[in-house]
Amino acid sequence: MIIKPEITWADFEKIDIRCGTIISVNDFEKARNPSYQLEIDFGDLGIKKSSAQITTLYQKEELIGQQVLAVVNFPKKQIANFFSECLVLGVYSEDKKDVTLLTPSLPTKNGMPVG
Repeated sequence: MIIKPEITWADFEKIDIRCGTIISVNDFEKARNPSYQLEIDFGDLGIKKSSAQITTLYQKEELIGQQVLAVVNFPKKQIANFFSECLVLGVYSEDKKDVTLLTPSLPTKNGMPVG
């Protein structure tokens, strides 16, 4: 396992990671790899969309209402006909085929920052 280069505290402070609740999940038919289109409620930051390759470990119905952590200050990224507005965080399996979502261990107010 390779550790990435050391960063400064100022570098870390640039990343805006927030807690949000998934409010809708749809199949992303036009994605190259099996994916869902998520809508996530970040409270005062509003609702943001994200594409996530999490179809092997998660069913759409179980994701509704689940809280996740996401980077919310990346620029929008177009994936096929969809614009992803945040990056939902997860941990890859050893074979890099599956992603386990990062979630708070207790209910958290939507939009609260990680810090």
